[in-house]
Amino acid sequence: MQACFGRDGFEALADGDLVAPRLLWSEFRSLVHAAVWRRELGATQADELRRHLQSAPLTPRDHDLLDDEAWAVADELGWAKTYDAEFVGLARLLGCRLVTLDARLRRGADRLGFVVTPGEL
Repeated sequence: MQACFGRDGFEALADGDLVAPRLLWSEFRSLVHAAVWRRELGATQADELRRHLQSAPLTPRDHDLLDDEAWAVADELGWAKTYDAEFVGLARLLGCRLVTLDARLRRGADRLGFVVTPGEL
């Protein structure tokens, strides 16, 4: 969500193709809606964030093996849920880095060697 706050939010990541599992859009929508519901964001801000994500240089990606890979990642890393494992699994299947601001995700997947923060690029 951080990259959607500023107009230049995705520029630091624009050196390559940016892809994400389709789950990203649902999770983003849920986070923004929850922030509006808690009155942390106004409707205008929420609409702007949603527009930024819709126009972001992100391509939704699927993979035939993502279901099994997310399950395996969750098992391997000891995670009860597979939401984050979808992001990790897709990166592993595509052989690319996963860039995240989620410190918990970064720490949890550290031993895999391809989950980084934007500052590590």
